[in-house]
Amino acid sequence: MDTMAQRNTDITASSLPPEHTTTSTVMLPPSLETRIEARLARSEFETVEGYVTFVLEEVLTRVEDADDDEADAGSHADSVDRSEVDRRLRSLGYLE
Repeated sequence: MDTMAQRNTDITASSLPPEHTTTSTVMLPPSLETRIEARLARSEFETVEGYVTFVLEEVLTRVEDADDDEADAGSHADSVDRSEVDRRLRSLGYLE
């Protein structure tokens, strides 16, 4: 058994935006749930579930956007490197 006590936080359809039709149960450490509960008063959220859902969506969007940016940069870097290789091979007479 895990030495850290955990509290079951149910994410229910009633506490989520309408686009979320199915839900899952997430285990949060009590200290994290307490911190989130403290933030609720200073946010537009009424429930821990709504707050956690919003935060996770925001974080995932940023991570996915960063991944997309890296993929775009990587493909650009590949095309720059290939053109440089082609230029060098031409200058050496290996390509016409």
